[in-house]
Amino acid sequence: MSKAAVEGLTPEILWQRFYEISQVPRPSKKEEKIRKHLREVLNELNLEFKEDKVGNIVAKVPASKGMENAPIVVLQGHVDMVCEKNKDTTFDFDNDPIELVRDNGWIKANGTTLGSDNGIGVAAALAVVSDETAVHGPLELLFTVDEETGLTGANNLEPGFISGNYMLNMDSEEDGAFYIGCSGGIDTVGRLKIEYSNTPADYEQFELIVTGLKGGHSGLDIIQGRGNAIKLLGRCL
Repeated sequence: MSKAAVEGLTPEILWQRFYEISQVPRPSKKEEKIRKHLREVLNELNLEFKEDKVGNIVAKVPASKGMENAPIVVLQGHVDMVCEKNKDTTFDFDNDPIELVRDNGWIKANGTTLGSDNGIGVAAALAVVSDETAVHGPLELLFTVDEETGLTGANNLEPGFISGNYMLNMDSEEDGAFYIGCSGGIDTVGRLKIEYSNTPADYEQFELIVTGLKGGHSGLDIIQGRGNAIKLLGRCL
């Protein structure tokens, strides 16, 4: 179905932009194609933009008439997506476009992840500046890379790359809701000096697997008290 899945949906420009993005492969750390697409869109919109050394893009959007003195607001979204598919689905995330389907009023993907995280956020930012009737102050559109596997795009932003003092992160969970905080994370790096030796011939090896857990998002579901396979294996050992 793909493009037909979004026909008739409103705002039309939002869903058109999301469809276009869904047709561009964009695995984490392989964002070259979506970055090329964004450059083409920004050029079509006659917007000034620049890129940094890791691939982040920021575009400057002039204010609507009468809004020139409003503070600069940054609309930020990440361009990569989680790439997972059903076991019975044949799909190449490096080359194939996402197949969109409409199911009981919901936009879904056929056998794969949809990429609405954060494709719909990027589409929303582009829709704002594509709509000639939209009234806004000066904007900056910030598109970051590699959010899903390390936040390396955001972590490598350099001072001065953006100018705005206000930012709206477009990677949200609920329609019509604003968040004023977010989940955090801590990285722990451990180093241990080890010496390797040959395994004695009379030793036997075993494979220990933990399965059947519910899983969940490390930020959103952390309060559920669910089992973590890594921690459970550590306790067993």
